[in-house]
Amino acid sequence: MALEHAIMVSLSERPGTGYEIGRQFDRSIGYFWSATHQQIYRTLGKLHAEGMVSFEPVAQEGRPDKKVYTLSDAGRQALREWVSSPTPMQQLRDDLGLKIRAAEHADLTDVIDELRRHRAEHLARLHLYQSFEKDDYPDPQALTGRRLHQYLVLRGGVRIEEGFVGWCDEVITALDTEQRRTATASTPSVGNES
Repeated sequence: MALEHAIMVSLSERPGTGYEIGRQFDRSIGYFWSATHQQIYRTLGKLHAEGMVSFEPVAQEGRPDKKVYTLSDAGRQALREWVSSPTPMQQLRDDLGLKIRAAEHADLTDVIDELRRHRAEHLARLHLYQSFEKDDYPDPQALTGRRLHQYLVLRGGVRIEEGFVGWCDEVITALDTEQRRTATASTPSVGNES
């Protein structure tokens, strides 16, 4: 997915200024597709030049006019085509996985500590997503349209974080066990002297 599509999704939900779109990225879309405010403004300019968005200048007292962007008909059509097109399977590129694969070349305590740090971060994100779910979607069975679609994306985030936390638990347990076995094997036995 390109940033252009993420911005068009945002504008399909509600018109907004570059600042407002940036805030939406900070609060919701950004958990699944991140972008800086500078990238958003640059991409809005590109989308406007391509006719995918239009804007209406709104006068502000003592400040330059702000631009309130909306998705154009061409932008809605492009978004419709993009949503309907096949999505390639996401390629996993994960430094942590590579580090676990190479754990024999490091102190296992350091690797375990790094996994615990990742687990804590993913657990915090899981709790955040679960709070969104509880506060924003108290009756998921009644959802339709945009609210259902937003909820389903949130559920995907919850499931990913649950899986990552569980995987960290599994790896930490396995590496702890390996570390104890290695320590036991390298400790000389007492009383076996001949």
